[in-house]
Amino acid sequence: MKTRKTTAPQKMKKKSAYTVAVVGATGAVGTEMLSILEERTFPVEEVRPLASSRSAGGEVSFRGDDVTVKLLTRDSFRGVDIALFSAGAGVSKEYAPVAVEAGAVVIDNSSAWRMDPQVPLVVPEVNPYDLEKHQGIVANPNCSTIQMVVVLKPIHDHAGITRVVVSTYQSVSGTGKEAMDELAEQCRQLLGFGDVTSKVYPHQIAFNCLPHIDDFVSSGYTREEMKMVNETRKILGDPSIGISATTVRVPVFVGHAESINVETKNKLSVAETRAMLSTAPGVQLYDDPSRELYPLQVHAVGTDAVFVGRIREDESIPKGLNLWVVADNLRKGAALNAVQIAEELVK
Repeated sequence: MKTRKTTAPQKMKKKSAYTVAVVGATGAVGTEMLSILEERTFPVEEVRPLASSRSAGGEVSFRGDDVTVKLLTRDSFRGVDIALFSAGAGVSKEYAPVAVEAGAVVIDNSSAWRMDPQVPLVVPEVNPYDLEKHQGIVANPNCSTIQMVVVLKPIHDHAGITRVVVSTYQSVSGTGKEAMDELAEQCRQLLGFGDVTSKVYPHQIAFNCLPHIDDFVSSGYTREEMKMVNETRKILGDPSIGISATTVRVPVFVGHAESINVETKNKLSVAETRAMLSTAPGVQLYDDPSRELYPLQVHAVGTDAVFVGRIREDESIPKGLNLWVVADNLRKGAALNAVQIAEELVK
């Protein structure tokens, strides 16, 4: 990782409106970032969509206007106040320091800076206070981590979490548009009794589940699984929490689901947990098994909340809970969280 000059924590300059660059503006998350900036009436004076040579010259829509996508260069950040990055770790490592040097505050959606001790890793409902320490770059956590910590935070504050075991059911949009296209094409191939072709994933994803997200590491876990472990400890500020993750890609277009088992220092009943989560910021309680009400990925698409249900005590241990958590990974898991960080910065 490139070294950066260490500077003192800095405040965002207060203005009536800001110049906002979106790096990776034509991708799934970049497009969502532009949409959410518009939806939430973020004070944008100028939006500057940036992309590689493959997409530069095209247009994106913002506030009813067609805005030309500019080529990302080292001169792209002159006059930019906030730069939202969603173009991969390589681009972020190269251009985020350039943007900071030009005077912008970078909110980066890649994995490039998440575990840098000088870079706050922020979910606004969980640890907005860490923004006070930023030195020009703020990291957006992994999508699966974001929705989990929004629910874990109030539990940790009330009862103290000692251990978490999480299994994820992650949609193909987490990989990108090509993966979504591959799922659609494989469904057509199978329903037409044809042969299945796989390019994005190592195996067929249609009507199948792949226990393999990102690369494997020497321990046998994947990088995605270790992101959930390390990022959760950093965000909650507690390296003592034991965390074990298994991440699975499922044939769903949008929306991640997670089965979370939590062990606490102090016992929490189901009623206490429901009451606590019903008022937690960013959380939508959706839990009435008698009426078959529980979170589904199709319910979460296009929404901002993290949905939680199937809350029940773990009968195998004295102080344990089981939870089912669902969110739109493109919104809360990426674009919305980044815009919420920007909103905190300009308050």
